[in-house]
Amino acid sequence: MDNYCGFTKENWSKFSLAEQMGNIGSEFERAWRWHEKKDAVLEQKAFDRTLALIDLTLADERFRRRLKEIARTREVLCDFFQGGINFTVSDEELRRYFFQFALAARLEK
Repeated sequence: MDNYCGFTKENWSKFSLAEQMGNIGSEFERAWRWHEKKDAVLEQKAFDRTLALIDLTLADERFRRRLKEIARTREVLCDFFQGGINFTVSDEELRRYFFQFALAARLEK
């Protein structure tokens, strides 16, 4: 059984899309904070966790209709951490994007 960031496909799939994307946003925030602190090692580890969680979300069959958005989010994040070659998005825009999911997850409870 594969384990990503402490999650398996089975227990990750217990979360709603809003909860999953909110958790992905939390990892993005960690990666960006380490980037700002100039700690490339911890930045990379947090970014790897971000991608692992996105990959778990992409594998979640319940969200097949949202596949394009989730895959594009992954693509934008990869580009963002490589200097923003293909997409012009700021850290603030990404924070706002993920915050909407965190808020929705909170309202679900």
